[in-house]
Amino acid sequence: MSMRPLPAADAVALAALLAIAAPLSAQGRAAAGYDLVIANGRAIDPESGLDAVRWIGVRGDRISAISRTPLTGKVVLDARGQVVTPGFIDLHSHGQYLASARMQAFDGVTTALELEAGTLPVGRAYEQVAREGRPINYGFSAAWLFGRIAEKEGMEPDGSISFFQDAQRRKGWQYTVATPEETTRIMARVEQGLKEGAIGIGVLAGYAPGYGRKEYYALAQLAKKYDVPTFTHVRYLSVIEPQSSFEAFEELVALAASTGAHMHISHLNSNSTRDIPLIAELIRGAQSRGVKVTTEAYPYAAGSTVVGAEIFRGNWRERMGGARASDIELNGTPYNDSTLAEAQDKAPGTWIVVHFMRPGQNAQDQAYLDQAVLFPGGAIASDAMPWTSQGKTITGDVWPLPADAFAHPRSAGTFTRFLRDYVRERKKVDLREGVGRLTLTPARILEESVPQMRLKGRLQVGMDADIVVFDLATVSDRATYTAPNATSQGMRHVVVNGVPVIRDGELVRGALPGRAIRRGVVR
Repeated sequence: MSMRPLPAADAVALAALLAIAAPLSAQGRAAAGYDLVIANGRAIDPESGLDAVRWIGVRGDRISAISRTPLTGKVVLDARGQVVTPGFIDLHSHGQYLASARMQAFDGVTTALELEAGTLPVGRAYEQVAREGRPINYGFSAAWLFGRIAEKEGMEPDGSISFFQDAQRRKGWQYTVATPEETTRIMARVEQGLKEGAIGIGVLAGYAPGYGRKEYYALAQLAKKYDVPTFTHVRYLSVIEPQSSFEAFEELVALAASTGAHMHISHLNSNSTRDIPLIAELIRGAQSRGVKVTTEAYPYAAGSTVVGAEIFRGNWRERMGGARASDIELNGTPYNDSTLAEAQDKAPGTWIVVHFMRPGQNAQDQAYLDQAVLFPGGAIASDAMPWTSQGKTITGDVWPLPADAFAHPRSAGTFTRFLRDYVRERKKVDLREGVGRLTLTPARILEESVPQMRLKGRLQVGMDADIVVFDLATVSDRATYTAPNATSQGMRHVVVNGVPVIRDGELVRGALPGRAIRRGVVR
């Protein structure tokens, strides 16, 4: 059969059709080539305001499409009837171990950072975690306190939090002012950590309340020099003066104002306790005048620390507003005066839980807690602790956790607890704001100094594919003070860098896609 040439007009029309069809065909082929599709869920992006049913297409480790119409891909995760949001970002996670990361993945956390305490040497810590692998992203600040202990006690840090526990048997680092020469050496250690990629400077001031004001000033100056935040657990835990929590917050605000450094407040709730109305007023006043102070809190009225901590010495009961030995618990068992003194003497590095308020018994305490947790512009952060069994930290590839595994329940349920209590049940914030406090707010706190964070905390094309899918009707914490070893419920899927680590509510045991969050890394 012979082919006659088309008339000129028809040829032009055909060429135009082919020009239109070619990109459509290419789009169809690309859509079929998505590595991962999250299908038909209620997508919420706290930055753009998106709140609608969408299909999310992922290629590699990035979000490539957000579509009103169905997409196809190699792996499809059903999200019908579920909420789809950016992965949760935890600025305050001490549990930098594999089992701890898995527990946090069930809580919707896709990035867990050790910033309040931090570590030294920073490079070694990153190397140790990278060798073992993690299901979620990780990172560290440079630990001022570790440098102080090293200079005061001649102990060399090893990149793990056990160094801090071991130091509890010595007291010189807690109470004495550093000499100018010691201060110079401490700052040099911290600065080396920043050169090795630390996200900022961790300032556990509450554990060494005897430090000099000039030393803290030098830290703030160093933070400003590198344009990184400090993450401070303020010194003093007290509602009485002098040396009150209010005074400690005044010190932080003054340093932020005088140096221009970004000063981030760790766990506003547990350091403010019943003085939160006055402390909140102080912080809001500073922020309104351009002082760079940011906050975080966790939705619990109990903290966790070592039993030998300085806050439990001297007239600590009075300073904590009438506390009792029984407010301190180990594995759900309260101490008494005798057993507390014995533990502080023989095992000062033991992790414990301490109740600083009782919201279940006192409506005013609940109001105080709410004011801290919902401080305007504040992030939610867990202060997650390492898991222990028979008094030893659980390390290595252990799953599930042993039946006696102990930690504060915030190590398992902070973010799902916030969604259950503050969003679904008591409706203190709407879903979009609640999600923002778990995602966009912490990303923005870090993104000026850590470029990687500009790609996190958002559900948008081009952002990192750190995504969670959860059932708003059932999402909840299950961990309690007496039975902390219970994963949260309601997380249908958790995706980190494009790889599911929780799928259909189950852990993907071999999935270790977590990456280092590190200053100086640009993707």
